[in-house]
Amino acid sequence: MNTHVVIMAGGVGSRLWPVSTPEMPKQFIDLLGIGKTMIQMTVDRFSPVCDPDRFWVVTSEDYVGIVREQLPWIPEGHILAEPVPRNTAPCIAYACWKIKASFPDANIVVTPADALVINVQKFASVIRKALNFTESGGKIVTVGIPPSRPETGYGYINADGIDTDEIVKVLEFKEKPDLGTAKEYLAAGNYFWNAGIFVWSCETIVSAIRKHAPQIAGVMDSIAASFGSWKEEETLRELFPTCEKISIDYAVMEKSKDIYVIASDLGWSDLGSFSSIKEHIPMPDEDPVPDGGASKAIEGGNKVIGKDVRVFGCEGCIVHAEDAGTVVVSGLKDHIVAVKNGNVLVCPLGEEQKIKEYSAPGTK
Repeated sequence: MNTHVVIMAGGVGSRLWPVSTPEMPKQFIDLLGIGKTMIQMTVDRFSPVCDPDRFWVVTSEDYVGIVREQLPWIPEGHILAEPVPRNTAPCIAYACWKIKASFPDANIVVTPADALVINVQKFASVIRKALNFTESGGKIVTVGIPPSRPETGYGYINADGIDTDEIVKVLEFKEKPDLGTAKEYLAAGNYFWNAGIFVWSCETIVSAIRKHAPQIAGVMDSIAASFGSWKEEETLRELFPTCEKISIDYAVMEKSKDIYVIASDLGWSDLGSFSSIKEHIPMPDEDPVPDGGASKAIEGGNKVIGKDVRVFGCEGCIVHAEDAGTVVVSGLKDHIVAVKNGNVLVCPLGEEQKIKEYSAPGTK
């Protein structure tokens, strides 16, 4: 199968400051202290379904060097640099137009760079099933996650059925709900978290973008005319910023008719908060941390990442200090302590939704 994997790696991860910053965002960080960054873990989980020379990374111009350092075997021409961020629809369109130029019969998986999947063998099976389904063309499959709680921070997929590990029709995409609506979704059984992973043939997605997002398609056609020439970088820099700034969900997924979902319990998390990181740092009786890792769980329900973290009289805390020297924390309950590059955050876990606000320039 002519499978290609596109990894979207342009986000800034502002909810995890100071560990994640615009200079070094979360997809390039070993968030769990296990010796691998998030983008490296993403590549690992897709390796069973994709040849090494058919991975693509779309990222900011600022991060191209980091991608080369962390994924040195990615072909040089497969690291695509966005001159400016324009949300996921232009990002995906750029990658798919590039793939189409050399591999028009490709079957493509698009994935974020910064999510966690625990059940990697099951994940590979789910992706294979989706690829087999989309290979004939005309259909789009997205990956759903059966919700374990009434989560208000994720978008949802309303499916025509409650079966997991089977491909079923999507009835509707739902934006992030309020708590009451999220409880209704959980009770209904046919609403799944949207993992932001998409599977389609090259022909299918290009046709869908032409139909539902013609402005973006027109820009991509103009950029594609320069592919392989000395004018490519200049043309991209000039035209890419003119793309409509819109997500693939709004631009295509909510408008297309042949959308399907395969939902599966994959041990998935977007690791978008310190709470989610705390939840997924392994306990001592779980999988051991690989060599090179620096995370551990200690008494009192505390989770720590760092070379020399000392915790006294604390309960339910997460201390993330991977690159720091000695860090001593005493007498805290349910708090975040994060240290990176001389910046320090001490914040109750219950206020972590304010971290983006706390870390904004000029905030006092």
